[in-house]
Amino acid sequence: MAYYAPQSHLRQEPIRNPHTACALFIDTQNYNCHRDGAIYKKLEGSSRAEDPGVSYFFSRLESVCKPAWVALQTLCRTSGVEVMYTVIQSLTKDGRDRSQDYVISGFHVPPGCWDAQVIDELGPGPDEMVLPKTSSSVFNSTNIDFILRSMGKRHLILAGCVTDQCVAHAVMDACDLGYCVTLLPDATATYSPQRQEAALAAIGGYCRMRTVEQLAEELNKQKTQLPPLTAAAEAAPQDED
Repeated sequence: MAYYAPQSHLRQEPIRNPHTACALFIDTQNYNCHRDGAIYKKLEGSSRAEDPGVSYFFSRLESVCKPAWVALQTLCRTSGVEVMYTVIQSLTKDGRDRSQDYVISGFHVPPGCWDAQVIDELGPGPDEMVLPKTSSSVFNSTNIDFILRSMGKRHLILAGCVTDQCVAHAVMDACDLGYCVTLLPDATATYSPQRQEAALAAIGGYCRMRTVEQLAEELNKQKTQLPPLTAAAEAAPQDED
């Protein structure tokens, strides 16, 4: 018999063991998070850096997101939460490996170039993974799902940009794959307040939302003294037979 019986409370499950969680920074790179990024330069040489949407984006980035990103990175490193990054970057110099969407959108970041690097304020640690992606969702053009499951990660904390594109796509795909998703709205940005609000409203059913401060309170309260290897016993989402 068909029925509709939401169990929304299950979406609010806290992170009880930080070693079962991973924080993923999405597209926090020079290409789109630096005013000199290639995405803000037109082919004829002029700049889009002062367009209204771009101005709003950088205003939010500087006043809200960058402080939140740095705080989140520090929190996760000190709490035992894995820290990962994904960046827009082709695997080839000519970009022939890009998705059709990236070809149409005009995105191309050659491997190893300045635009592919995570912004200085958020520099990855020597043993933190940076996954290049050529699609909107990190789950479609990287092996992140395999990596997370191999490390026993069940909770995925998401931050980055832009909220209504790559971030929203990652939220929904992670949810469908069985991860408990925590989105940090104060650590996300897009090109207008309207787009930000609409995105958060649209993906609210796929994740729980917390501020970085609220997450810090949770981790400080819930984190255990388990050694990293013990955490793998708490299984990541399992594939059904």
